[in-house]
Amino acid sequence: MAEKNTKQKMLNLARKLFWEKGYNATSMRDIAHAYGCKPANIYNFFSQKEDILYEVLLEEMQQIITPIIHLEKDEQTNPIAQLRNVIESHLRVTLSYRRSAKLLFDVGLDQLPRQRRQTIVAMRDRYDQIIRNIIQRGIDLDLFPEVNKKLAGFMIASMITRSRLWYHPKKGVSISDLTDFIVSFSLNGLTGTKPVLFELAG
Repeated sequence: MAEKNTKQKMLNLARKLFWEKGYNATSMRDIAHAYGCKPANIYNFFSQKEDILYEVLLEEMQQIITPIIHLEKDEQTNPIAQLRNVIESHLRVTLSYRRSAKLLFDVGLDQLPRQRRQTIVAMRDRYDQIIRNIIQRGIDLDLFPEVNKKLAGFMIASMITRSRLWYHPKKGVSISDLTDFIVSFSLNGLTGTKPVLFELAG
């Protein structure tokens, strides 16, 4: 357990340094200094810096995918409730890192070799497909208008990830409040239509 905790703390510190200094400008020595150990201690857990980057990105994608994987083929639950589930779950992961990782995913992905990059991209694609499946179910049940589900999925995911740039719990908006807003905005846009979230998601 102690070894696992040590490795996790190193990953968290590395994530923060990768954002603050950039991946290329961050050395194993920097990570060791942040942790308060010698570089040799870092190499006991990671053979190279790329391994750290890969685990940071993999960890975040696993945290995003795991709680919603059951929705991939769920034909029983109301699609609006499914959409809210995805948005809230993703927000909780995204906002737990906030500024320390706001652009690390897109920047860091290019630093990985092809096979590792494909692993991360495959997980991201699966996430996108889950959202599209939910949107299509909503369309089929006449809960959502006929839309381009690919673009709609991208826009919803973008609203979630961009919230890293400005969100802070002290601003008076809870994650639950933000979830409700994004779901309602996704369903109603700027038309002023009365939100259907609470009428249909029960």
